Amino acid sequence: MGGNGGKAAEEAPLVSQVLGILVGRGQTLAVAESLTGGLVAATLTDVPGASRAFRGSVTAYASEVKREVLGVSGALLDERGAVDAEVARQLAVGVRRLLGADWGVATTGVAGPEPQDGAPVGTVHVAVSAPGKGGVVAQRLSLRGDRAAIRAESARAVLALLRNELLHADFRADRDPGRDTEQNGEDGCLQP
Repeated sequence: MGGNGGKAAEEAPLVSQVLGILVGRGQTLAVAESLTGGLVAATLTDVPGASRAFRGSVTAYASEVKREVLGVSGALLDERGAVDAEVARQLAVGVRRLLGADWGVATTGVAGPEPQDGAPVGTVHVAVSAPGKGGVVAQRLSLRGDRAAIRAESARAVLALLRNELLHADFRADRDPGRDTEQNGEDGCLQP
């Protein structure tokens, strides 16, 4: 595993905690992935018993799949491209509805090597769609590193955002239907 073993060890408690909360509440999760290409789903299914909460995923790499399968607005994709917070929100809502899950999460962005839709490499948007009127929260990330590092950090970030939403769901219910946050670099510092 080399130098990545530490990251994998850090992810295990995060994923186990997310799945444990979901199972404890009898809730389910669905995942929509663009730049992570199935990495979030693979991370979840590495945990034995994940099927008690994880419904499935859609790897929506192409814009047509985002639009036709997950219901992302074609006008939005045409106007802003796929690297956008609202696209991430619509992906999270779309996969939650499509797969009949309580929670939906999504990743979209630029892993490289080239910029996309006018966004530099490392620009990522992750989103979480909560049950009922819990709303949708999106987070913009500005990540550094190579393609693999950006994809891995995007997967970790969406699971961390989900954990945060799960831990605060009761407090936020019916109060705050949509929020955006931003995170830059590798230091984990959130900026409002």
